[in-house]
Order: sequence, then C-alpha cells, then structure tokens
Amino acid sequence: MTEKDPTLPVDDEARLLAKRLMRTARSGALATIGADEGMPFASLVAVGTDIDGSPVILTSQLSVHTRLLADDSRCSLLLSALGKGDPLAHPRLTLLARAERLEPGSDEARRVRRRYLLQHPKSALYVDFPDFAFWRLNIASGSLNGGFGRAYRMSREDLLTDMSAFSDFAEMEAGAVEHMNEDHGDAVALYATNLCGGREGAWRLIGIDPEGLQLALGDELLRLSFAPPLRGPEELRPRLVDLAREARARSG
Repeated sequence: MTEKDPTLPVDDEARLLAKRLMRTARSGALATIGADEGMPFASLVAVGTDIDGSPVILTSQLSVHTRLLADDSRCSLLLSALGKGDPLAHPRLTLLARAERLEPGSDEARRVRRRYLLQHPKSALYVDFPDFAFWRLNIASGSLNGGFGRAYRMSREDLLTDMSAFSDFAEMEAGAVEHMNEDHGDAVALYATNLCGGREGAWRLIGIDPEGLQLALGDELLRLSFAPPLRGPEELRPRLVDLAREARARSG
C-alpha cells in the first residue's frame, strides 16, 4: 500500500506566500555539502534578493561554507517567518539550489550589491573587502510549509518572477527607488502602514520588481504585492501613483 502524497497542488496563494518569505527574510540557514565524508554543513547567512527573487548571499573566503560552495555548488536554504509562540506554526520555505559566485565588478555584481546594501545597510562596512564576494543561489525547486496541512512542492517557475518583459528594469528600479525615498517618503510610509498594516515610522522603499515592493523600517521588512503584477515597465509609475492614492484614501 503506497502512502498518500501529503503535498497540495501549488496555487496562487502558495506562490504569493513563498515569494513573500523570499523577499522579506533577512537571514536563513544555508546547508552545504561538507568535505568530511559528504556530511552536510549548516550556516546562518544574511540573505538578500536579486530582482527576480533569487536569493543572494555575501560571504568571505574565510568562511567554511564559502570554501564548500566553491568545491560543490549544491546547497539548500531554509527561510522562516518569525513570530511568537510555536516556531513550527509559522510558514517556512526550503529552497534547493546551486550557488554561483558573481564576478566582482561585473554588471550583475554591481546590481546585486546595490540591492543588498538597501536590505543590509550595515554590510557597507565590509562589502568591498577583497575577500568578500556575492553568490546567487540559482533555484531548482522548493518545499513550502505554510502551516498545518499546507505543504507544497514548488518549481523554479513557481518561486521566481518572470523578467522576460523587463530586460532593462534594473536601471529603472534604481531610479524609482531613489526618487520615491527622496521626494515621496510620505507615500512610501503610507504604503507600509495603510496597505501592509505596518507600524508608524520612517519607512523606506528598498526594492521594486514586477510583482511588488519591498519596504524597510530598521530591521523590519514588508512586502506589498501588486495585484495584478506589472505586464511591462511602462506600468510602474501609474501603479505607484494608484497605490499612493489608495493609501491616502484609507487614511481618510
């Protein structure tokens, strides 16, 4: 007698939850392949994201997990929502991936560096040390536990944002993030408080992608998902204006 598969069919709600975890987690448990008889080696790492949602990490050559990734790129990353009470009652996501070291000074590394520093500003103290480098975790699949009875096996396509219609989005994102923070900080704060239920404070926009916004207040991160996602870069500015209008209306 075969056991019944406990996983559920992946739906939009599961995809939204998984992507929210990926975009708001500041750290995760990285498991690499150990050099000692292949035993797994787990490390706590700070986590950022590339525009498509791929996790990125910044590591030193002195770290054990850096040396292990250089020898065998296979790894997994556990991300979990934090909260009170039983830790197993909160959503968590395990990603299976292959790590790719980004060449320092490359366009990819510069883009990742800019986004990572917005999410982890204190890393500016060491990000440019010669023994540090960024790694992208190229996702193969994932396993989401969204709570009791809510387990999903997820594909790469379930987890990442489709960037095929947004080839030049990185430069637009950088300009839009700076503009919103410098000239429309009031709207950014309203996104967080009135549309995401965040607490009052000097919220900042730290990332934009075709599926939503990342907002930060100190160490607290929020995700504001677009409904529906953008179909092209030309929709970004009108969407931000519409969201500001909606947030102000809720204030009234």
